[in-house]
Amino acid sequence: MDTETLLARFLRELTSLSPVAVWAHGSLAAGDYQEGRSDLDLIAVLPHSVAPRAVWRVAVVHARMRAHPLAARMHCTYLTPDTVDDAARRHLTWAHEQLFKRPVTPVTRRELHTFGRVLRGRGPAGLLPPVPDRELGDFVVRDQRDFWRPAVDNVPLWTRDVWVDLGMITFARATVTARDGRLISKREALDLLPGLGAPVEVVEDIRRRRYGDRVPPTEEWTARRARLTRDYLGPAIEAFTDSYA
Repeated sequence: MDTETLLARFLRELTSLSPVAVWAHGSLAAGDYQEGRSDLDLIAVLPHSVAPRAVWRVAVVHARMRAHPLAARMHCTYLTPDTVDDAARRHLTWAHEQLFKRPVTPVTRRELHTFGRVLRGRGPAGLLPPVPDRELGDFVVRDQRDFWRPAVDNVPLWTRDVWVDLGMITFARATVTARDGRLISKREALDLLPGLGAPVEVVEDIRRRRYGDRVPPTEEWTARRARLTRDYLGPAIEAFTDSYA
């Protein structure tokens, strides 16, 4: 598989940084990975603080891999043993072919503890604090309220596949996480959405593009899909967040 080739190359390139651990989370770890469609979500734990020289070396590692056909989908956040405790702290991250900083969310942390795939070194349990159900639930509710609900009002976003897919799937996953304290896969989220009142034709459109043929949508369907998605998500998110107020 191209994915395994890319991961092996990445681990070789990381040797110069002497990582304590390298983990996969997201679809690759959960068993719902679709090569060429899913992102490769990784965490690397480096032994020391990420000084400017280390930042430069991280950039070099990723620059060397840009020619690989899946490299653009590979995202990696870099932690250190003395920074893993703070879920709000922003960490050096390579994603979307650039370096920036972002936190490792409670959802990602729970994924790592529940089904994280150890690619090298120590497992998450020995380095990463566990995530209480309350912290996890509060995070997904806040994410729906503060990020996704305002995004619904940004009309142009919803003509793009990625916003439709993530908006719908993330809502279904948040519903289960807040209610049951567990994580579900994207496939499970799609199965759940019709029962949550989501428009079936939008759900099937997402399923077809993720697991079947990727036929470019017509302009007419793109506009209709955006309207259906926004009309559903706005009230659904409000009802969800209000129930946890």
